[in-house]
Amino acid sequence: MIVRPKPNLFGILFSLKGSIAKRIALRSLLVTLLASVIVLVETLHPAYFSKVNATPFTLLGLSLSIFMSFRNNACYDRWWEGRKQLGQMVIEIRSLIRESHIFTQPAEREGLLRGLCGFAHGLVARLRLEDEARAIKPWINVGASHPNLPDRVLQTLGAHCSDAAQQGRISDWRYTQLETRLVGLSQVQAACERIKSTPLPFPYTLLLHRTIYLFCILLPFAMAEPLGWLTPIFTAIVSYTFFGLDEIGDDLEDPFGFDENDLPCNAIVRTLEREILAALGETDLPAPLEPVDYILT
Repeated sequence: MIVRPKPNLFGILFSLKGSIAKRIALRSLLVTLLASVIVLVETLHPAYFSKVNATPFTLLGLSLSIFMSFRNNACYDRWWEGRKQLGQMVIEIRSLIRESHIFTQPAEREGLLRGLCGFAHGLVARLRLEDEARAIKPWINVGASHPNLPDRVLQTLGAHCSDAAQQGRISDWRYTQLETRLVGLSQVQAACERIKSTPLPFPYTLLLHRTIYLFCILLPFAMAEPLGWLTPIFTAIVSYTFFGLDEIGDDLEDPFGFDENDLPCNAIVRTLEREILAALGETDLPAPLEPVDYILT
């Protein structure tokens, strides 16, 4: 995620960090070159373009803009929902840290808290299609054969809490409170997995991609006659806008990845890791993750 102060006018015009300009530069350049060729042909053979009307492109551009706004809103909603779920994970784990004081045996409390840290690491690894077992192993041992290791961690923690209640080490009311928090973490995982495993409908995205390319390629034919050599400039601006919005939508559709604009999952997990270790009495805490070149991972 990009974390930086609001740029000034110079920064707005020339900043590349966090911008999608580099990723769409080739496409915009090719469309601009095509526009230049079309203007050259129009200059040499103006009769070819005398009957081209710009009205259809105006209507198509308006419809395309509305269509893209709907898609980008849907993609941003996925990004924001992912951030809310990770925030809910922080709330549930912090609440469990407070409630874990009910365990009088230090080893039992440590096992619960380290398991929570393992769950956070494992969930992020699962959402990023990384090795869940490797992420969880330093914190809690749940094996590597289970198809859903973060959920296996919650099952293990739930079993420990249930065993403590059955043996009278905690009251039934305290067990209910702990189980409610674990259910909350399970709901967070299910919501994040829903976002990860359910992309926007492919025909919806495919139609938008095709329409954007057709519009940007055909637009110079309508602008060549009235605008002349200004056509490549306006074509570059339009293609930058449409290609850029399309690329931003692709970024936000999967908020748990490694793109510059994705959620700072590692930083969130590092925050929880520090708080859990501090709750266990450790003083040598890992450093919080800071933005590197304005990017917080």
